[in-house]
This record gives sequence, structure tokens and C-alpha cells, in this order.
Amino acid sequence: MKRAALVLPLLLLALPARAEDAALRHARALLKRAVLIDGHNDLPWAIRIAKERPGDVAAYDLRKRTPGATDLPRLRLGGVGGQFWSVFVPADSGSGFARMQLEQLELARRMVARYPDALELALTAADVERIFRSGKIASLLGMEGGHVLENSLGALRAYYDLGARYLTITHGTTTDWADAAGSTARHGGLTPFGEEVVREMNRLGMLVDLSHVTPDTMEDALRVSAAPVIFSHSSAYALCKVPRNVPDAVLSALPKNGGVVMVTFVGSFVSQPAADVAMPLWEKVVARSAGVSDDAERERLYKETFAGVTLPKATIAQVADHVEHVRRIAGPGHVGLGGDYDGNDQVPEGMEDVSSYPNLFAELIRRGWSDQDLTKLAGANVLRALRQAEAVAARLRKERPPSIATIERLDGKK
Repeated sequence: MKRAALVLPLLLLALPARAEDAALRHARALLKRAVLIDGHNDLPWAIRIAKERPGDVAAYDLRKRTPGATDLPRLRLGGVGGQFWSVFVPADSGSGFARMQLEQLELARRMVARYPDALELALTAADVERIFRSGKIASLLGMEGGHVLENSLGALRAYYDLGARYLTITHGTTTDWADAAGSTARHGGLTPFGEEVVREMNRLGMLVDLSHVTPDTMEDALRVSAAPVIFSHSSAYALCKVPRNVPDAVLSALPKNGGVVMVTFVGSFVSQPAADVAMPLWEKVVARSAGVSDDAERERLYKETFAGVTLPKATIAQVADHVEHVRRIAGPGHVGLGGDYDGNDQVPEGMEDVSSYPNLFAELIRRGWSDQDLTKLAGANVLRALRQAEAVAARLRKERPPSIATIERLDGKK
């Protein structure tokens, strides 16, 4: 009797751990057969600003543990099958945007080429599926911020030819043709030239990315775009009220367009208490960094502003809440994931690096998600959006030539 009294509590204590292990095993098994495509990883920028030998893809060896959140062993542990590598250029660094964009595209392509056994450049949805079946990680390139066009549609086409498959319409600063979230809105959304940028992206087959833009810009892009849009790394405004997140009105409009919100893991975009502390500091960083072109100095200003500040930690449960909110409002066909690793030092507990995706899937499994909806979340939704964008482009290229519109002609700007 005494022995039974001791054994029963021990068995009860063991049950939750076994349940968690079962969910995690389920998640890992699912991610072996379902391609997981993350919408945004800033590894190319991390390499550019690396403390030791900045910009050296050989020195930043992805075969071993890196100083950041991303390397090949951890990508494998995380079940990542496809990755949009962000070829980010700061919007408030002053000038030289096109030069820096070319450098980042070239750096990312060198990074991918250095590991031919593990990574392969993907330009189409079919490429992603083929590369995933081969056991490698499909590597797509996404530009972050329309300032890199320097108001040129010819530059947009050149970037597409170099492999860019999405453009985030703005980064943190309003451009001459589109309003950015957290910046001064000057246009009420997109200008006529901004609308032409969207139409030309549709003609190319480049995904329109609406992370970082205002709700007015989101709504204008949804009205103009003939192809699905994406939000490469955004969360739900209803759960965390920061300008970077997507309001319910936009989520409700998404099914008609076919777009996908790829929920991000940035703590201050996921947790309201974290946002309440972080957002005023971000405003200081933006103000202090304006016009600073030196990458190292910009990084120093960021670290100095946040030094000594402890943000409330976000949790996997909160990330899952955002995923479920997007699914509830927009539907299971319109949600994905965009971790923002290596551009984000505010990761939720349990989501510290790219090995952590199975933890989130396990949380959703415990909440009753079906394998069908998990597969859509992992990558099927964004693959469908990319495939549709390619089909729209094939049609539009037959209907019209490359646009020769200029911002001077459409917006009357010099």
C-alpha cells in the first residue's frame, strides 16, 4: 500500500512530460515531410556586420555554431526546408541604397553557393519543391524596403533578375511613394507611382511584401495587386498593438487576395508588455540613427539605447496565439511563419534560434491543430501564393511590356 502511494504520484508527474514529448516527436516527423518555409531571416546582414571579418562569408562558417541564431546544424534541427534570406538595407542610412542592395544580393548568393551540399538558390515554387525533395534547403531572396529602388522600375527589374523574389514595400521610413509604419505618413498609402511599383512586381512575379507598411498602404496594395501579397514577418495587431502588426480589417480582406501573413517571433511584436517597453526605445534608435551610414556605428547606437533594459519575455504560447488569431480571422490558408532570426534579439522563450520551430508546432499540436492545417502553416500557403504570383506574371507579361513610368510623370515629383 505504501509503495502504491509513492508510485501513483510519480506516474502522474510523468504524464505531462510524455505528452510533451509525443507532441514534439509529432512535430519533428511532420516537418520531415512538409516543407517549412520561413519568410524572413537576416543572416546576410549578420554576416555583413560580423565583429570578426565583416562581410566574409567564409569566416562566418555556417557548418559550425555561429554567434547568431542561424547555422546549418540548427537549421536541420529546426526542420527548415525553405528560407527567404533577407537582403536588408537600412532605410535611414542616408544614401547609397542601390549600391548596398547589390552588395547584399551578391553576399547572399555567395553564402548560398558556399554550401552546395546544404543550400540551393530557388527562383520559383517548383524550385523550392525540387530542392526540398533533394534534402537541401531552398534559398530564396527577399529585399526589405522599397527605398532600394531609388524610384526606378528599371532597378526593380534588375533586382528580380538577380534573384529577388519579394520586396517589402517600405522598411521603417516612408519613401517617396509609400507610407511606412512607425514613420511619418505623407501619402495616405501608395502614390500613383507606388501603385505602378505593385503592378510591375505583379508583371515580374515578385511577391509584394506588406510588413513594415501602414494600414492605408496595406489596403492600397490589396486593391491594386493582381497577385497574392505576403507579410513576411508580422503579427496580429489585435493581440499586440504596435504599428508593425496587421489589423483585423486587413486580415479579413486577405482571403479575397489570397495573401499570407507570416507570423513573426519578435518579442515586442508578440507581447504587449514587451512592446510597451521596447517601442519608445525603438523611436530613440531611429532618431539617433538617422543619416548614419556606418553599419558598425548604427549597431552600436542600437545596443547603447537598449543597454541595461530588460524586456518582459514573450512566450511560445503568445506566438501560437497570434498564429491562431490570423487563422481565425483570415483562415487556415492565409497564415505562415517569419521568424526574423538574426534581425531579432527579442526572441520568445523556447524560440531562441532556428532550431526552435518544432517547439511551436508542438504547441499547436497540443491545441488540436490538424496535420493539414500545420502543413499549410509550415509552407504550403506561401508556396501557393508564390505559384499564383508566377501564374499572374505569365499572363501579364503577354498583355503588357515593362513599365517605363517614372515618379516624375506619375506623381509630379522631381
